[in-house]
Amino acid sequence: MGIRLEDVTPGARVAGVAGDGAVTVVAATWIRSNALRLAYRAGDGRLDERILYRDHEPRLSLGQAAAAYDFGADAAGFKLAAEGLRIRMAGRFDPMLAVHTSDLEPLPHQIQAVYGQLLDRTPLRFLLADDPGAGKTIMAGL
Repeated sequence: MGIRLEDVTPGARVAGVAGDGAVTVVAATWIRSNALRLAYRAGDGRLDERILYRDHEPRLSLGQAAAAYDFGADAAGFKLAAEGLRIRMAGRFDPMLAVHTSDLEPLPHQIQAVYGQLLDRTPLRFLLADDPGAGKTIMAGL
């Protein structure tokens, strides 16, 4: 049973590409409208590449179509990545995130120095010098 080249998509199992066994499509790139550059993984795990033309369609057969969405990923890894993205993006929604999430209570002059002067200037190159005990370490942390 022949299939069309349009059915050969990444993740699909296709027989008739190389040898008798089915291969798993890794990537498929169109070359004009009548040829497809196919990168595939053979049954023994080796990666290979081949160009398929329209006249190859009759001998191709689809063993397993590619899933529209694959939900087989590691849930803990996804949660870790999502939490990392949330933390990285949090500062865009709350510019004073460090003040609200820390156990420190910065003084008004420290907040004004950091958020009013230092962070507005890029690239950030400053010599943070102040009186002893004025909270330079806190300002650097913010």
